[in-house]
Amino acid sequence: MTYAVRYYTKTGNTKRLAEAIAKELGVEALPISEPVKEKVDYLFLGNSYYAFSIDPEVRIFVASLDKEKIGKIVNFGSAAMLNSTYKKVKKEADKVGIAMDEKEFHCKGEFKGIHKGRPNQDDIAEAVRFVKQYK
Repeated sequence: MTYAVRYYTKTGNTKRLAEAIAKELGVEALPISEPVKEKVDYLFLGNSYYAFSIDPEVRIFVASLDKEKIGKIVNFGSAAMLNSTYKKVKKEADKVGIAMDEKEFHCKGEFKGIHKGRPNQDDIAEAVRFVKQYK
């Protein structure tokens, strides 16, 4: 299997998850400003809610993906208030014809003092356990 890890973060929470996921997969975690140039079976895409939606940069990134290079997108992220961004990311992936894996990883994230210290070591360990099913 081949993998890529991309993430978008404003607070650093999703980056911490992305780095742990990438380490487990033996690849580098890169921001979404770095295009996916190689063909991969799974693109792990980290993102979160900002103002009740995914950031426009995430939409632009997904729109830029080459469906011939991406097998499936695996969604992951953290958020202080809302949960999964899966439906929002899937809507964008559907527009470019890229499948979304039905499974995803999500945990609480710290924002303005809410959920202080999250994602914590337990959350990161849980993200690593989640990723092992793809190896």
